[in-house]
Amino acid sequence: MEISINQQKKQFTEAPANLAILLEKEFPDLKGGIAVALNNRVIPKDQWSNTTLQAEDQILIIKATQGG
Repeated sequence: MEISINQQKKQFTEAPANLAILLEKEFPDLKGGIAVALNNRVIPKDQWSNTTLQAEDQILIIKATQGG
């Protein structure tokens, strides 16, 4: 199964069960201040564990930073 994460293709021999599991596995250091879009649709954090993934999905992860 191939999924694009921030425009980088990633192969999975075993598909992650949902978006939350993928994020925990691939980005264990991301704790907060992120937004996630799946196929150009923002997914609220409370829906990550209910959002299943399919081959060829496109995920965009945006991390908030401080600055001015």
